[in-house]
Amino acid sequence: MTAPEGVLPEPAWHALREAHVARVRQWTDPHQERRRRKEKHPVLDFLFTYYSHRPAHLERWHPGPGVVLAGDSARDYLRWSAYRETADGVTLGPLSPGRKATAEFVLALLSATASRPPRLGCFGLHEWAMVYRTQDVRHAWPLRLGPTGTDDVVESSTIKCSHFDAYRFFTPPARPLNTLEPSREAQVELEQPGCLHANMDLFKWAYKLDPFTPSSLVADCFDLAVDVRTLDMRASPYDLSDLGYEPVRIETERGRAEYVRAQSAFTERATPLRARLITLCRELLSEVDGGTHHE
Repeated sequence: MTAPEGVLPEPAWHALREAHVARVRQWTDPHQERRRRKEKHPVLDFLFTYYSHRPAHLERWHPGPGVVLAGDSARDYLRWSAYRETADGVTLGPLSPGRKATAEFVLALLSATASRPPRLGCFGLHEWAMVYRTQDVRHAWPLRLGPTGTDDVVESSTIKCSHFDAYRFFTPPARPLNTLEPSREAQVELEQPGCLHANMDLFKWAYKLDPFTPSSLVADCFDLAVDVRTLDMRASPYDLSDLGYEPVRIETERGRAEYVRAQSAFTERATPLRARLITLCRELLSEVDGGTHHE
């Protein structure tokens, strides 16, 4: 639940904090248990290794802007420099100059992404391009079609990856096969709302603004990222059936249709989350600029 603006009595925000912790522990507890057992998970580890938001950080609850936490225990939040004490309790202050630059970038990127129509039908071939003509696979799991069959799928397909942080892991022989040349500099110009990785990255942009992002929004973005990552790896060349992940066989017509349906559904789920992050950035920047911020 999102914390309502205004002054929250101590029992009310404690309840919200406890509900948030209970929600995210469905993901953080199993991850921590796997770490204790020194087990690697090719699907779910990505959410805590590629992304830099540690489980303990995901479990922290922050109310977001415009909320004042009442009661003596609210002073615990003063350990974070973003908070300040008022006559009514503890609340977030304005963005620092460094955080302002982050909010400006996130606003520019997400606004540009939201302005474009989704392009579907990439079929998750970025994962295939990461193992093309190499024995150095990223995960210690067998390839469903073997090395030769995997290479054949790449060579018989049109690869049109627009996301730099996927493209940069392509093998050298695979990069010339992509119809685009994504770069960090062209990120704002290329990202589009049908991209699985762009939708997973909503989680990244949410926690990059921590603690100003309400934890309910961070958790919503993480929830989406879990499901998107699952499709990403089910459509990958790896055989993960022993882990309970049935493959989306994108080398077949039926599998490609299944992929596009799921990709379209994720695009719809991501749209309101992207809009909430855009609104948050605008509000934060408007406060810093005295209500004069414009895109």
